[in-house]
This record gives sequence, structure tokens and C-alpha cells, in this order.
Amino acid sequence: MKTFFTASALSLAGRVLRGAALVSLLLPLGAAAQTGGPGSVSGSLLEDGSGKPVPFSDVVLLRSADSTFVTAAQTTEQGAFRAAGLPLGTYLMRVQDLNYKVLRRRFTLTEAAPAAQFPGLKMIAATATKLSEVVVTAQKATVVEELGKRVINVEKDLGSVGGTAANVLQNVPSVSVDVNGTVSMRGTSNVTILIDGKPAGVSNGGTGGQRLDQIPASRIAQVEVITNPSAKYDAAGGGGVINLITKKETKNGTNGTAALNLGTADKYSGNLNLSRKQGKATWSAGYNGRDVSYRSKGHSEQTALLGTETVRTTQVATGIETHRNHNVRVGVELALPKDQSLSLNVAPGSEVNLEGESQDLTQQTNNGAVQRARGRQDLDVRVNILNFDGNYRRTWAEHKGRELSANFGGVVIDANVPVVQRQYVEAGSSGAPQPGTRQLLSLLGTVQFAQVDYTRPLATGKGRLELGAKIEHQTNRGANKFGYATSESRPDDFVDDPNRSLDYTSDQLIPAAYVTYQRPLGAKWSAQAGLRSEYTILSGTIQGGVGIQQRGSLAQDYLNFFPSATLNREFGKEPGQNRLQLSYARRLNRPNFMQQLPLAIYQDPRSYRLGNPRLRAEFSHNIELGHQLNLGQATITSTVFARITTNSIQRLRFVDTTATRLAGPGAGLVTAETYDNLGTTTNLGAEISLNQPLAKWWRLNASTSLYRAQIAGNGIGNNRTALVGTARLANNFTLRPTLDVQLSGNVRSASLTAQGRQLAWGQMDIALRQRLFSDRAALTLRVSDVLNTSSYRTEIETDALTSTRYAKDETRVGWLGFTWYIGASKAKPGRIEAAPQGGGGFGG
Repeated sequence: MKTFFTASALSLAGRVLRGAALVSLLLPLGAAAQTGGPGSVSGSLLEDGSGKPVPFSDVVLLRSADSTFVTAAQTTEQGAFRAAGLPLGTYLMRVQDLNYKVLRRRFTLTEAAPAAQFPGLKMIAATATKLSEVVVTAQKATVVEELGKRVINVEKDLGSVGGTAANVLQNVPSVSVDVNGTVSMRGTSNVTILIDGKPAGVSNGGTGGQRLDQIPASRIAQVEVITNPSAKYDAAGGGGVINLITKKETKNGTNGTAALNLGTADKYSGNLNLSRKQGKATWSAGYNGRDVSYRSKGHSEQTALLGTETVRTTQVATGIETHRNHNVRVGVELALPKDQSLSLNVAPGSEVNLEGESQDLTQQTNNGAVQRARGRQDLDVRVNILNFDGNYRRTWAEHKGRELSANFGGVVIDANVPVVQRQYVEAGSSGAPQPGTRQLLSLLGTVQFAQVDYTRPLATGKGRLELGAKIEHQTNRGANKFGYATSESRPDDFVDDPNRSLDYTSDQLIPAAYVTYQRPLGAKWSAQAGLRSEYTILSGTIQGGVGIQQRGSLAQDYLNFFPSATLNREFGKEPGQNRLQLSYARRLNRPNFMQQLPLAIYQDPRSYRLGNPRLRAEFSHNIELGHQLNLGQATITSTVFARITTNSIQRLRFVDTTATRLAGPGAGLVTAETYDNLGTTTNLGAEISLNQPLAKWWRLNASTSLYRAQIAGNGIGNNRTALVGTARLANNFTLRPTLDVQLSGNVRSASLTAQGRQLAWGQMDIALRQRLFSDRAALTLRVSDVLNTSSYRTEIETDALTSTRYAKDETRVGWLGFTWYIGASKAKPGRIEAAPQGGGGFGG
């Protein structure tokens, strides 16, 4: 698709942009969208002469006043297209297909006539001469702002080559990912992560599910970030919702991609994705594989007061992690009569994670002699995962916008995690030998869900009503078998300890229902209101382990209601040019079962994690005021937000004096990490982002946020507050028509924890892609963390414990990737990632 830039237009846009940026900084502005009104347009394309339908052509809608991009649609196999949710106004419709001449139509949507129809538009075949004149190609923007959400096109982000979902999210505005793979938004890790809009058993940096660093980036096409979801979405996720959208093919014939990525120091990944569209059925199949090894190092120091004694310990560790993941996906989508469709998908996979770490340990009591020991920890994590889902959709040609959809699915996770700890006393040290331990964790977890949604436009285009219901059921069955080595000289002989072994179950059922209503309030105003109800029923059993049952049982049930509302005001001559949006939503964060089970999981010989069965859900009131301003190809969005959280869940670390005493002299401090509800916190902040082409060959995307984070510290005294800032900058350069370069970086300041703080971190990445063989293939080179600055550092300061921890994984990695485009996905210059971009500027 063609686009033209002129020096005078860029100069004018730059002057206007500087003035607009100042205005945006002074106002409480925020994110809005380019669609979201009562209007719609539909029609069909036919080949001139033969009268055959023209499938899979791009239908782009631009504002008539300034040719800025509004939305886009693609024709079906029968040549039909439809775009809904359009603000009223005048539009230019541009139909594009490399096999045909460009077709343009102008139309106006009004309150009296909010729907436009163009049946039987004739497409004239293009000549070879015309095709040869296409020399400049517009590409899909990396970041596109839409109503209530931000969409990141991963395929355009060269920084994801050879990486995982965690690497993808590191480059997403408003999102932060730490070295443990934990995702946070606006200072909270209470984030709901979905795959294709459905639960997928993904664990946000914790145990009990598929981690983000185990999902290959090659599976992901887009990332949707929804900071303040409406009642249509699950109430879980006070920080927002992140939806990972996987790649799909819809073109006729056989299509797909094959890719191979090689990384420095034993890192390999590859994928093959194929689809076959024949008649009314589209078959798809894919494979993703990954075999990577990462080296790590760390250092920690702890000082604790035990009675009248001061104990100091240090731990220096080096290790290596190997991850081997394999995933297969098979699916079919059927076009049924009467505007119906049905799809079925299944995706089995396996994961093997081998982690080994060697440790040098010291301990000093008061000012006595320093005792030295050597430690070793080995994990052999093996997980089998099965995802399955089905989707049904029904529309009505005679009732535009009316839709019924239903889906069901589930996840089965079968995991076994043996953890072996060994410790040896250094020769000449006065410390006592410590027996090795083996902890065998097993888990069988399931998630099943079913949902139905119905959308009905109201008469005369004056609004839209949405209804829905959902039920979700999660079960977990597991065991923790604990044993001791018989002696230091025979470290592989273990004897089970029934006092520290247990079996557990967890069962959670959540039925839910919602209703939302949206309508325009005159020419410049529109509003949406919704209400969601969710009933949580949680139960669990714990058997075995002396003293474990006294910690409490898992038994909770509660009914809650979650209102949401959005109010929009247009200030520009054309809808979407200059929009202000105010939104409110009530959200919650349910503890996961690993946070509630009193199960001690040792991370190393001196520290473990322990769940709290008395942990309750936290609730939050989220308020956003946002503004979006479109100036030609530039888009400026800014937001101020507030989040008030009650029953705030915090992570706490303390010295386990009993375990330390039982370990004996010279064993070092044993610390435990657990969770608790610590009161009410209030977080306030602001964000601003800029998406701006600086030249034909240079596009800039920048975002920054500054928020006041509040932490309930230790459950006593006053809450602690601090200012936290994040910044992200991405530069995309097109040095030649077939050569793209991306330079990006992100940084986050120090942030608070319940007992201390996490120190600042940042990194810079560089990548380039060379397209080959008339866009039939692409060669990509990426180097992550070029300056090797990404690390994880934390500090804890309490009356009884002072601790500092430093962890550094292998983050500076070079990747070389080769991708081949198969079938209709290949060839046709400019088709690789060619699609409408946000911010407009396609000319007329």
C-alpha cells in the first residue's frame, strides 16, 4: 500500500506537534480511540467482467478532512466486508489489492443514516506496468492506539526475534518485566494474562503454570494492553489485562512461515506454521521448538538478630539454566450456513527446564570465626501442557451489528519438579555438616471455561447492548514429598521425612455474568456503562505434615459486583481527532493457589517460599482520565490514573528462627517468604506516549510514566510512598526498501517493596532485518541488552533482618534468524507485514 511524505508536510506537522505536546503536558489527558461510535459500513467486492467475489482485500477507512487512518477491514472468502463502531462523520474508503486497481469511495454517516452499504463494487484488474510503479510501502505501525486499549504489532518489533513472550512484553509501553519474568503495569503485578482472549494457565512469574519465558515470541502476532477493562472482561487484574494474540492465516490455498533462529552460547529455536483454506474449511497446523541455555550469577548478604546474637551470612552463586520447549497446534475453522462459523483447536506441548547452581556460603556469629561451606541446587522441571478450545459465531445480514458468540476450552498442566539441595563443609571450617535434601513436587492442574456473549444494536443506531455469562473452574492436585540424604558421603541416598511431606487439593469455581450499554449523547458525547457479577467458591484440603493442618484450611466464598463506566467527548472537527475520555472500573486480585497453600518450596538451602491459607482477595477502584490527539501521522496520548486498593497483598520475608535453630550451628540463616493482606494503598500517576514519523525512513515511538506508588509496609505504622518512573524509546529506520533497523531501550527507576525496594534497571537492544528474494524471505540479526546492564537487585530493611540480593542472568545475547514465507504469504513486494498503520497519513 502506497503512502507519500513531503518535506513541507513534515515541517508543518513538526511545528504543530511541538505546540500540541506542550498542551498535552499541561492537561490531565489520556488514551482514547479512533473508533467507538454508532456508525457502520458494509459491502462486497466483485471482479469486473467475471463477477467473481474478490476475497482477502484490504478496505481502509480514512477521515475525509485530513486522510488520517480510522480503521480497516478485510473481505471474506465471499468478498464481503464490514466495519462497525464508527463515529459519525465523512469518510474516504480505499480498497486495495495488488491484483487490482485502487478503488475509492466517499461517504457520510449521520444520526439519520448511521449505516452505509456498497454492494457489488467492481474491481478492475491491475496491469504489470501499474504494479512496477509501487516503490514506497506503508508498514504496520509498531504501536496502534484504539478505544480503551493499546495494540502492539509484534511482527513489526524486531526486538522479539528468537525471544519469548517475556521479551515481547519488555518492549510494550506501560508494561514492565523483571528478571524473574514477573509482569507489572503501573506498579502492580496484579495483571491478567490471556492468550487469544482466553485463560491459558499462564503464570505471571510464579509457579503452577506456563511461564511467559516458555512461550516463544514466534507464536505471537499482537499484544493488546487494556489498562481499565469494561465489565465485559473478567474482574481479575487490578493492573489491567494483557491479551496475547497468536498468528493465524486466512488466505486461500496453502500459506505459512518457516523460521530458524540461532543464538550465542547454545541457543536454538524454530517454528513452522501452515494453513490450508479450501472451500468452507480452513485447516491450520504448527510447531514451535526451543532449546536454550542461559548462565547466571548472584550474590546476597544478610544480617539478622537472633535473640542476643547477630548472625551474618553471604551467598555467592553461579549457575546455568536449560529450557527445552515443544508445542504442536492443530485447528480447523468452518464457514457454516446463515452467517455462522465454528472453529476447533488443540495444542499439546511439553517443557523441560534444567537448572543447576553452585553456591559458596559463609556465616559469622557476632565477631566469631567465619564458617565456610559449599552448596549445590539442582532442578529437573518437566511439564506437559494441553490447551483446547472451540468457538462459535453467528451474525445476521439483515441486522448489522447483531452477533452471538460462544466459546469453551480448557488447559491441563501436569508437572513434576524434583529439587535437590546439597551442602558440604569446607575443610578446616568449624561448621557442622548439613544433610542434603530432596523435594519432589508434583502438580496436576486444570482450567475449564465456557462463555456466551450477545451483542444487539438498538433501533436507529442509538446505542448497543451487550450481555454475557461465563463459568470457570480450576482444580489443582499435588504433593510435596520431602526427604533427607543419609549422610554427606552418600548425597544421592534419600530417606523420606513424613513430617515434612504432604498432599493437597485446591478447587475454585467462578460463575459470572455481565451487561454493558453504550450510546451516543448528542454529536460530541458518548457513554458506556456496565455491571459484572462474579461468585467465587474456593475449597482445599491438606493432608500430612506435622503442624501443617494447624495453619488453616482453604475455604472461602464471596459474591462481588464490579461496575464500570466510560464517558467520551470529541473536540475536533472530525471524530477521533481530539478526544477526551474518562473511565472507571472496579477490579480484584484473587490469590493463586500457590500463594495460599502452606507448602514450603526451597529456592536454595537458606530460603523458601510458603503460602498463606488466610490470604484474601484484594480489590481496587481504578480511575483514568485520558486524551488522544491525532495530527496527521503523529499520535499523542496521555493519561492520568488513580488506583485505590484494599486488602493489599504484599510479599514478606522473615527469618525462620525454628528452622535456623534446628539446622544447627554453622548452617546459616534460614529465611522464609510469604504473603499477607496489609491494608489500603493509593497509587497515582501519569503516562504520555508519542508515535511520530520524523522522516520517510525514521519512525519514533516514545512513552514514559511517572507514578506515586504506595506500599503497606509490614502491616504496621504508616504506609510508605515513593515516585517511580519508567521510560521507553524505540527508533525504526528504513535504510533501504528492503533493510530495516530498530534501536530501542527502556529503563525503570527504583521501586518499593513491602520491606524495602527493588533498585533501578534498564537495557538497550538493536536489531536489523534484510528482506530477501522479493520478500519471500527475511534475515534478522538481533542483540539484546547491548550494554549488559539488565540485572535484579533488591534490598530489605526491617528491625530483625537486613538483606541485599543481586542476580544477573545472561541477557546480552546475539540472535540470527531466517524466515521463509510459504504460499500466498510470500512474494508480492511489500506484502511482508503490509497493513494499515495507526495515526493515518495514507494520502487520498
